Amino acid sequence: MSDNFEKLWKDALFEIEPNVSKANFSTWFKDTYISKYEDGVVTINVPNDFVKEWLSTKYYKFVISSLRNLNPSIRHADYLIVSKPPQFEQIAKKQPLKRQQNNEEQLGFQELNTDTEANLNPKYTFDTFVVASFNEVAHSAAMAVSKNIGNLYNPLFIYGGVGLGKTHLLQAIGNETRKNNPAIKVQYLTSEKFANDYVLSIQNKNIHLFKEKYRKYNLLIVDDIQFFSDKLKIQEEFFHIFNALYDGNNQIIFSSDKPPQYIVGLEDRLKSRFE
Repeated sequence: MSDNFEKLWKDALFEIEPNVSKANFSTWFKDTYISKYEDGVVTINVPNDFVKEWLSTKYYKFVISSLRNLNPSIRHADYLIVSKPPQFEQIAKKQPLKRQQNNEEQLGFQELNTDTEANLNPKYTFDTFVVASFNEVAHSAAMAVSKNIGNLYNPLFIYGGVGLGKTHLLQAIGNETRKNNPAIKVQYLTSEKFANDYVLSIQNKNIHLFKEKYRKYNLLIVDDIQFFSDKLKIQEEFFHIFNALYDGNNQIIFSSDKPPQYIVGLEDRLKSRFE
């Protein structure tokens, strides 16, 4: 029976992951597992009270929806705090190599088959995106941009709370754009990655290569732009890259956990571009 529970939860996580950022997925779903199923109620073991609170509130609809898709008789999910998932530890000890040989069979705490050129995960598509009342406008705008980059909503700024699928939507635009036109140069990255690249280029004294790299894209997608807060040097460099791409009629897409005007420590000139 425990094997059935493990497969059920693994399949559920596979459905949940595209709707949650990688960082949040790793934080809130790691070391969770199903320990019991009775009378339509699934018991999910979690490592601490913080995870219990977040899964039972912020992510409850994703959890119960994915479980019901796999087993329609499931009506509710309860959460039980345990110190450690024992069966996962045993599996890791017995089969350490097997679990790493087939990435698609893992629980998804690492990117699956990521396209290294564009940094896109092929499973993040519009077909697998869950459209709801809170994201249908963003979804429609994203679909439109993917069919006509640089000419509709440019820049496109998508914001919302954690766990609402922003990363999925951003990557879906990139994947759809490349599918429609493989020659288009696309790059998806987090703002933290952009900042790290900038710092590294300064250390290596090749800032010109950094500037050339980010000016060559037809579609640049930057996730979690709020990371630029109070980083004035990085904001200045990004401002110039933004202008170069925009003037060349190239598409720029951003995401944040809040609207541009509420991002503290962001220069006014960047706020105006984002808005």
